[in-house]
Amino acid sequence: MTSLGRGASVALTDLEKSYDRVAAVAGVSLDIRSGEFLTLLGPSGSGKTTTLMMIAGFETPTAGDIAIDGTSVVGMPPYRRNIGMVFQNYALFPHLTVEENIGFPLKQRGMPKPERAKLVGEALELVHLPGYGGRYPRQLSGGQQQRVALARAIVFKPRLLLMDEPLGALDKQLRENLQLEMRRLHADLGITFIYVTHDQEEALTMSDRIAVMNDGLVAQVGSPEDLYDRPSSRFVAAFIGESNFLPATVRGMEDDVVVAECEGAIVRAICPGRPASGDRVLLTTRPERLRFTDGAWSSSAPQNRMNVTVTEAVFAGERCRYMLQAADGTAMVLKEPSSAAIRRRAVGERTEIAWSVADTILV
Repeated sequence: MTSLGRGASVALTDLEKSYDRVAAVAGVSLDIRSGEFLTLLGPSGSGKTTTLMMIAGFETPTAGDIAIDGTSVVGMPPYRRNIGMVFQNYALFPHLTVEENIGFPLKQRGMPKPERAKLVGEALELVHLPGYGGRYPRQLSGGQQQRVALARAIVFKPRLLLMDEPLGALDKQLRENLQLEMRRLHADLGITFIYVTHDQEEALTMSDRIAVMNDGLVAQVGSPEDLYDRPSSRFVAAFIGESNFLPATVRGMEDDVVVAECEGAIVRAICPGRPASGDRVLLTTRPERLRFTDGAWSSSAPQNRMNVTVTEAVFAGERCRYMLQAADGTAMVLKEPSSAAIRRRAVGERTEIAWSVADTILV
């Protein structure tokens, strides 16, 4: 069912939105490809929903441009943009049946009843709710109501679907199921999805690319792997997943690897630029990339090593989580799989940890 080019391309250029001279969006430029699943991810107040509302046409930019398929839509009313929209609160009409709710955008467009019924039936099949057309929203669960809202947003075959925290009101299990459904739906429809969330795991699970927003700007844009493995700033490293941060002093370069001194140990890191010797820098690595050197783990890849003391040990089901302290007091977190074959560490234990140079990034 997927066909190339069915999704709209969206170009945001120097987009700004201010309220009473306070910038909610402070100059966002972003190219969203045809058929892409792009997520705007960021904390509350980062500007992601305001950006989405400007694309939809519910907010007017203070400055900048929005082009859909190469045509500027600034000044075009929402109904002429032909965009599907799904909100967190479903926004279903309680007095209309499921069928009538889904068919509402088609009725607004003056579509004849037989054609309307056919498209509503197809949309119900797509969201796995065949046979639910005669029910009312109050007779449905939260997850089913959100599926109806999705069906209503795609029934008129838009080339662009915008979603603002659509799974935020659902419980964890249902949310995870619907995330996979959304991925499937995206693949089936072949249209462009722009999705807003503050949930990092949701963004990593669903997106082709993620634009991380902070203070009204895009901090970094890239694939989930890019953002997780190669964050460009402390903010991105801290916001997506969990990170250890190590203050260090640059001692030199070896090709494109920076050599730094950290807690008296020499640590090597991947570095996009070339910092000068003596510069104070911040290195980051993920907790699950650290290992105890006296365990069964070994690697031929270049390693960083450091002596630490275990200050806290927490069993968390599939993982054990350890708080560690380096000689100068810097705190670090190490996560390892919990297994009967892996020795548990005791608080107060002094040990050595190691991790790959490739997993150490200068931010």
